[in-house]
Amino acid sequence: MRGLLDLSLEELQEIMAGWGEPSYRARQIWGWIYRRGATTFEAMTDLPKALRARLSEAFTISTLRPLAERVSQDGWTRKWLFALHDGAEVEAVLMEYTDRRTACVSTQAGCAMGCTFCATGQMGLLRNLTTGEIVEQVLWIARWLAAHGERLTHVVFMGMGEPFANYANTAKALRLLIHPDGFHLGQRRITVSTVGIVPGIRRFAQEGWEINLAISLHAATDDLRNRLVPINRVYPLHALMEAVRDYIEQTRRRVTFEWVMIQGVNDTPEQAEALVERIQGMLAHVNLIPLNPTPGFPEEASPPERIEAFRRILEKAGIPCTVRVRRGIDVAAGCGQLRAAVTGRRPRIAGISLREAYA
Repeated sequence: MRGLLDLSLEELQEIMAGWGEPSYRARQIWGWIYRRGATTFEAMTDLPKALRARLSEAFTISTLRPLAERVSQDGWTRKWLFALHDGAEVEAVLMEYTDRRTACVSTQAGCAMGCTFCATGQMGLLRNLTTGEIVEQVLWIARWLAAHGERLTHVVFMGMGEPFANYANTAKALRLLIHPDGFHLGQRRITVSTVGIVPGIRRFAQEGWEINLAISLHAATDDLRNRLVPINRVYPLHALMEAVRDYIEQTRRRVTFEWVMIQGVNDTPEQAEALVERIQGMLAHVNLIPLNPTPGFPEEASPPERIEAFRRILEKAGIPCTVRVRRGIDVAAGCGQLRAAVTGRRPRIAGISLREAYA
């Protein structure tokens, strides 16, 4: 059965026209899903009963089945593990702050990037998520918040998977989320994070969006980044930085560089100084993130004093820098951690080459 959330408004309008329905029916259906949080066609009471029945036979709205839910001790982080129709599993996280409510969503079941410190990267890739599977994570969290008198304010594509390795479905999901007749989330309230898929960055620069771009960097020398982020062997730092500079020039938008702080590995003064050399003069910001430990990675998070020393080097060079507040350690909030804790299984690796996955 086809997922309704995979459809653009124009595609739904074409289907309604083919069914002999007036064109406004598509906007009615969209309004029920994206504005009113409907999860069944029966709830769409201003549609004719016959149309509701036909929609129920042709489409499904909800495909996510919750397997597990964890809430942090401080109550500010909530994580869900969902099963998809074929048994694949993905995670989504709600992070609450005093001034915003942020959904962190996945774009793939597993991940082929192999970042050594990431629980999802340690799993391998099962498959790409469809557009609807990505969008439904956002709608699920938005409905949960609405039921508790709150409103979703921000979305980050920083969950399981590499968004630019599933570019078409990721981009279509973004279009649905920012559509004025759809979820209508402000573009500047969305961030997409990539480990450095250069063709994806260049394609993203052509979209004409104001959506934020984050680069999961973690090392400023090729030798170290090759070990931490293996995709660097395909798109080394010189190519990545050239693409980022071109992106900034074309979009006039600031880029965030994410840097997981790993004690004695990438938190040294030498790495900080190398980072300064790479990005000084860019319209950029650095986000230092204490490592979220995983069983498959033996290293530890940098202590506060090492993080502060790293930050001082950057700020002395005039590079804006913040330290991310650690959230959800007690609920396995890092990408892939809840799935590993609940199922203890590894996905199979999809039969595609690295270059095919990243192109």
